Amino acid sequence: MPGGILTGSAIAALLAAPLATHNPASLITPPPDKIVIEIATVNGSGCPAGTAAVAVAPDNTAFTVTYSDYLAQVGVGSKPTDFRKNCQLNLIVHVPQGFTYAIASADYRGFASLESGAVGTQKASYYFQGSSATTPSSHAFRGPYKDNWQANDRVPVGALVWAPCGEKRNFNINTELRVGAGSSDPSRTTSFMTMDSTDGDINTVYHLSWKECPRTA
Repeated sequence: MPGGILTGSAIAALLAAPLATHNPASLITPPPDKIVIEIATVNGSGCPAGTAAVAVAPDNTAFTVTYSDYLAQVGVGSKPTDFRKNCQLNLIVHVPQGFTYAIASADYRGFASLESGAVGTQKASYYFQGSSATTPSSHAFRGPYKDNWQANDRVPVGALVWAPCGEKRNFNINTELRVGAGSSDPSRTTSFMTMDSTDGDINTVYHLSWKECPRTA
């Protein structure tokens, strides 16, 4: 699906996580020139056509992914395949010449309604095209639970995976929601977990670290 079909939404404000570093010379403030992120392809039951959007923070410290139809559920009114939903985003990231970036942290948000005994799981991983280095994470939520949920992933400075300098590598994000009935009774109850937003207030935030690429002779 071409990136032009999914348009980015405006961001009122984004706060990047502070950068803790053992080598101040290696990490820098974001470059002043605007970065642009386009969606090259999107696939998955959690992000049907037109239901995912990407937007960049004005200060280049982060970007958000907003979903509007990302829900996994089990129980009354559910289809057999509804217990698991996933989304695979392939992003084209245009950065100013001479700079490279890495994902320093990620904040995932949504809403969950889990009956007593049910379990909801959020999983995510991201990697650069052609790279074997992935950053996976998994977070479980146990019922009874009925509230907004948030999961935070932080990458130590020494473990940051940087986009290759001087090469165009798309950035891939894979996410998954899974809900299990557990000891609850799915014939009488419904448990669900979402990672979506109808008003743009709930979204996934990826915080960026920056550094300069080595100068070539």
